[in-house]
Amino acid sequence: MIACDYCDAIYLHSRADLAADERAQCRRCGGTLYRESTRVYHRLLPLVVTALILFLLSNVFPIVEMELKGIRTQTTLWGAVAALYADHMVLVALLVFATTILFPLAEMLMMFYLLVLIARHRMPAGFEHVMRAIQHTRPWGMIEVYLLGVVVTLVKLSTVADIVPGVALWSFSVLVVVLAAMLSFDPRDLWQYVKKEPPR
Repeated sequence: MIACDYCDAIYLHSRADLAADERAQCRRCGGTLYRESTRVYHRLLPLVVTALILFLLSNVFPIVEMELKGIRTQTTLWGAVAALYADHMVLVALLVFATTILFPLAEMLMMFYLLVLIARHRMPAGFEHVMRAIQHTRPWGMIEVYLLGVVVTLVKLSTVADIVPGVALWSFSVLVVVLAAMLSFDPRDLWQYVKKEPPR
Protein backbone atom coordinates (compact mmCIF):
# COMPACT_ATOMS: atom_id res chain seq x y z
CA MET A 1 0.00 0.00 0.00
CA ILE A 2 1.17 3.53 -0.75
CA ALA A 3 -0.09 7.04 0.08
CA CYS A 4 0.11 10.07 -2.21
CA ASP A 5 2.84 12.55 -1.21
CA TYR A 6 1.11 15.40 -3.04
CA CYS A 7 -2.50 15.47 -1.85
CA ASP A 8 -2.12 13.20 1.18
CA ALA A 9 -5.23 11.28 0.18
CA ILE A 10 -7.14 9.77 3.07
CA TYR A 11 -7.11 6.39 1.36
CA LEU A 12 -4.18 4.21 0.32
CA HIS A 13 -3.39 2.92 -3.14
CA SER A 14 -2.53 -0.69 -3.81
CA ARG A 15 0.93 -1.01 -5.27
CA ALA A 16 1.01 -2.85 -8.59
CA ASP A 17 3.87 -4.05 -10.77
CA LEU A 18 4.68 -1.69 -13.64
CA ALA A 19 6.19 -2.24 -17.06
CA ALA A 20 9.33 -0.41 -18.17
CA ASP A 21 9.01 3.40 -18.13
CA GLU A 22 5.52 3.27 -16.62
CA ARG A 23 4.45 5.28 -13.59
CA ALA A 24 1.54 5.03 -11.17
CA GLN A 25 -0.59 8.11 -10.57
CA CYS A 26 -2.85 9.15 -7.72
CA ARG A 27 -6.53 8.68 -8.59
CA ARG A 28 -7.38 11.87 -6.71
CA CYS A 29 -4.83 14.49 -7.86
CA GLY A 30 -2.88 12.77 -10.65
CA GLY A 31 0.44 13.08 -8.79
CA THR A 32 3.11 10.47 -9.42
CA LEU A 33 3.05 7.76 -6.75
CA TYR A 34 6.03 5.77 -8.01
CA ARG A 35 7.79 4.72 -11.19
CA GLU A 36 9.18 1.48 -12.54
CA SER A 37 12.78 1.88 -11.39
CA THR A 38 14.66 -1.34 -12.12
CA ARG A 39 16.92 0.32 -14.69
CA VAL A 40 17.51 3.28 -12.39
CA TYR A 41 18.54 0.87 -9.64
CA HIS A 42 21.30 -0.59 -11.81
CA ARG A 43 22.72 2.91 -12.34
CA LEU A 44 22.48 3.84 -8.68
CA LEU A 45 25.60 2.09 -7.34
CA PRO A 46 27.96 3.83 -9.82
CA LEU A 47 26.31 7.15 -8.89
CA VAL A 48 26.85 6.52 -5.18
CA VAL A 49 30.51 5.60 -5.74
CA THR A 50 30.99 8.74 -7.86
CA ALA A 51 29.33 10.86 -5.17
CA LEU A 52 31.61 9.44 -2.46
CA ILE A 53 34.72 10.21 -4.53
CA LEU A 54 33.52 13.75 -5.24
CA PHE A 55 32.62 14.22 -1.58
CA LEU A 56 36.14 13.19 -0.57
CA LEU A 57 37.68 15.64 -3.06
CA SER A 58 35.34 18.38 -1.87
CA ASN A 59 36.51 17.98 1.71
CA VAL A 60 40.24 17.46 1.11
CA PHE A 61 41.00 20.29 -1.32
CA PRO A 62 40.43 24.03 -0.76
CA ILE A 63 37.06 25.46 -1.74
CA VAL A 64 38.51 28.85 -2.60
CA GLU A 65 41.78 30.77 -2.47
CA MET A 66 41.58 34.50 -1.74
CA GLU A 67 44.22 37.22 -1.86
CA LEU A 68 43.52 40.50 -0.06
CA LYS A 69 46.17 43.19 0.49
CA GLY A 70 48.96 40.74 -0.27
CA ILE A 71 47.67 38.13 2.17
CA ARG A 72 46.70 34.83 0.55
CA THR A 73 44.32 32.51 2.38
CA GLN A 74 42.51 29.34 1.47
CA THR A 75 39.98 27.21 3.23
CA THR A 76 38.31 23.83 3.08
CA LEU A 77 34.84 22.89 4.23
CA TRP A 78 36.30 21.57 7.48
CA GLY A 79 38.17 24.86 7.82
CA ALA A 80 34.93 26.81 7.42
CA VAL A 81 33.26 24.75 10.16
CA ALA A 82 36.29 25.22 12.43
CA ALA A 83 36.32 28.99 11.76
CA LEU A 84 32.65 29.28 12.69
CA TYR A 85 33.30 27.32 15.88
CA ALA A 86 36.33 29.48 16.73
CA ASP A 87 34.20 32.61 16.27
CA HIS A 88 31.83 31.26 18.97
CA MET A 89 29.09 30.49 16.44
CA VAL A 90 28.76 26.95 17.73
CA LEU A 91 25.17 26.42 16.63
CA VAL A 92 25.88 27.62 13.08
CA ALA A 93 29.03 25.47 12.94
CA LEU A 94 27.08 22.41 14.02
CA LEU A 95 24.34 23.16 11.48
CA VAL A 96 26.84 23.53 8.63
CA PHE A 97 28.64 20.36 9.72
CA ALA A 98 25.42 18.36 9.97
CA THR A 99 23.83 19.51 6.69
CA THR A 100 26.92 19.54 4.47
CA ILE A 101 29.06 16.74 5.90
CA LEU A 102 27.37 14.42 8.40
CA PHE A 103 23.96 13.73 6.86
CA PRO A 104 25.01 13.64 3.17
CA LEU A 105 27.92 11.33 3.99
CA ALA A 106 25.72 9.13 6.18
CA GLU A 107 23.15 8.71 3.39
CA MET A 108 25.81 7.90 0.79
CA LEU A 109 27.49 5.33 3.03
CA MET A 110 24.20 3.68 3.89
CA MET A 111 23.20 3.51 0.22
CA PHE A 112 26.62 2.12 -0.65
CA TYR A 113 26.30 -0.55 2.05
CA LEU A 114 22.87 -1.67 0.83
CA LEU A 115 23.64 -1.58 -2.88
CA VAL A 116 26.94 -3.47 -2.66
CA LEU A 117 25.42 -6.31 -0.66
CA ILE A 118 22.29 -6.49 -2.82
CA ALA A 119 24.48 -6.54 -5.95
CA ARG A 120 26.23 -9.58 -4.43
CA HIS A 121 22.79 -11.16 -3.85
CA ARG A 122 23.15 -10.91 -0.09
CA MET A 123 20.52 -9.52 2.25
CA PRO A 124 22.06 -6.58 4.18
CA ALA A 125 21.94 -6.94 7.94
CA GLY A 126 19.53 -4.42 9.45
CA PHE A 127 18.00 -3.66 6.03
CA GLU A 128 14.79 -2.21 7.50
CA HIS A 129 16.61 0.03 9.99
CA VAL A 130 19.02 1.34 7.35
CA MET A 131 16.16 2.11 4.97
CA ARG A 132 14.35 4.08 7.65
CA ALA A 133 17.57 5.91 8.57
CA ILE A 134 18.01 6.95 4.91
CA GLN A 135 14.46 8.32 4.85
CA HIS A 136 15.16 10.37 7.99
CA THR A 137 18.57 11.74 6.94
CA ARG A 138 17.73 12.61 3.32
CA PRO A 139 15.82 15.87 4.02
CA TRP A 140 18.75 17.19 6.07
CA GLY A 141 21.36 16.98 3.32
CA MET A 142 21.73 20.54 2.03
CA ILE A 143 24.97 20.62 0.05
CA GLU A 144 23.31 22.58 -2.76
CA VAL A 145 22.26 25.32 -0.31
CA TYR A 146 25.83 25.57 0.98
CA LEU A 147 27.20 25.74 -2.57
CA LEU A 148 24.76 28.53 -3.44
CA GLY A 149 25.88 30.45 -0.36
CA VAL A 150 29.54 30.04 -1.33
CA VAL A 151 28.90 31.27 -4.88
CA VAL A 152 26.98 34.34 -3.64
CA THR A 153 29.78 35.13 -1.17
CA LEU A 154 32.46 34.78 -3.87
CA VAL A 155 30.58 37.14 -6.18
CA LYS A 156 30.38 39.77 -3.43
CA LEU A 157 34.03 39.35 -2.40
CA SER A 158 35.31 39.48 -5.98
CA THR A 159 35.04 43.29 -5.93
CA VAL A 160 37.51 43.64 -3.03
CA ALA A 161 39.80 40.62 -3.37
CA ASP A 162 41.31 38.29 -5.95
CA ILE A 163 39.32 35.05 -5.88
CA VAL A 164 40.59 31.75 -7.27
CA PRO A 165 38.06 28.90 -7.15
CA GLY A 166 39.60 25.77 -5.67
CA VAL A 167 39.31 22.13 -6.72
CA ALA A 168 36.68 21.55 -4.03
CA LEU A 169 34.35 24.18 -5.50
CA TRP A 170 34.29 22.40 -8.85
CA SER A 171 33.90 18.98 -7.26
CA PHE A 172 31.11 20.36 -5.09
CA SER A 173 29.35 21.61 -8.22
CA VAL A 174 29.54 18.20 -9.88
CA LEU A 175 28.54 16.53 -6.60
CA VAL A 176 25.31 18.56 -6.52
CA VAL A 177 24.43 17.23 -10.00
CA VAL A 178 25.24 13.63 -9.02
CA LEU A 179 23.23 13.93 -5.80
CA ALA A 180 20.28 15.29 -7.80
CA ALA A 181 20.44 12.18 -9.97
CA MET A 182 20.59 10.02 -6.84
CA LEU A 183 17.61 11.80 -5.32
CA SER A 184 15.52 10.98 -8.38
CA PHE A 185 15.56 7.40 -7.10
CA ASP A 186 13.16 6.78 -4.23
CA PRO A 187 15.01 4.56 -1.71
CA ARG A 188 11.67 2.97 -0.83
CA ASP A 189 11.84 1.27 -4.23
CA LEU A 190 14.63 -0.91 -2.86
CA TRP A 191 11.94 -2.72 -0.87
CA GLN A 192 10.25 -3.70 -4.12
CA TYR A 193 13.52 -4.65 -5.79
CA VAL A 194 14.45 -6.91 -2.89
CA LYS A 195 11.03 -8.56 -3.09
CA LYS A 196 11.37 -9.19 -6.85
CA GLU A 197 14.95 -10.49 -6.63
CA PRO A 198 15.36 -11.55 -2.99
CA PRO A 199 19.01 -11.74 -1.92
CA ARG A 200 20.22 -14.81 -0.11
